[in-house]
Amino acid sequence: MRKSINAFIAAALLVFASSITMAGDWSKVRIGVEGAYPPFSWVEADGQLKGFDIEIAMALCKEMGAECTLVQQDWDGIIPSLLAKKYDAIIASMSITEERKKKVAFTNKYYNTPAKFARKKGSGIEITKEGLAGKTVGVQRATTHDNFVSQEFGDAVEIKRYGTQDEAYLDAVSGRVDLLLADSVAMEDGFLKTDNGKDWEFVGPGYTDVKYFGPGVGIAVRKEDEDLVEKLNMAIAAIRENGTYEAINKKYFEFDVYGE
Repeated sequence: MRKSINAFIAAALLVFASSITMAGDWSKVRIGVEGAYPPFSWVEADGQLKGFDIEIAMALCKEMGAECTLVQQDWDGIIPSLLAKKYDAIIASMSITEERKKKVAFTNKYYNTPAKFARKKGSGIEITKEGLAGKTVGVQRATTHDNFVSQEFGDAVEIKRYGTQDEAYLDAVSGRVDLLLADSVAMEDGFLKTDNGKDWEFVGPGYTDVKYFGPGVGIAVRKEDEDLVEKLNMAIAAIRENGTYEAINKKYFEFDVYGE
């Protein structure tokens, strides 16, 4: 009887040890990306994913010695699909917030840029509750920008929510919204610097309130995958140290998006 019990215990320990090994084997990593948030991510005409987030993802995988697969996912379902194990991590300009931390774990930040409003040139709209009264603001649904404008100005404005940032830009050009609120870098490169956005401009201050926007943008991972969080944190530190991050940054921006 003792022999069979000992054999059972040994087998159980072997299975346990094997599961630990499997849990720590990140030689292959599937990364969820959006592909609809230039300059951080977009899809070329040939279907190829491009952008800052995409290059950071590949650089981190190279640093970890991991084989990466990019999985494109609409923003609305990006966390549910992570939890459903469609992929292992999200690199999609996701701000680290307390609300999201209830569902997922985050790495350290890999960039931090402020949010800003934009208005049509000549509209004279000012960013106060009085100035925004009765105005319509376009935001991407279920983002920190959506949460911020809802909490801070929701009693003054009408909020129109979109599945992608590009949809919000199109409605701005069509005159269906009076203002946009988004990440300032994404909106400048993805809209204001384009022909469609030539008649629009930033207005008001940049917003970085940790209450809404957290300490920056991080990589979301399932809570049980703490070892992957550690590996990604080490990789973020390494590419910051060895110049890879700076090289990628310079391809897309004229300043350090990492922030203070």
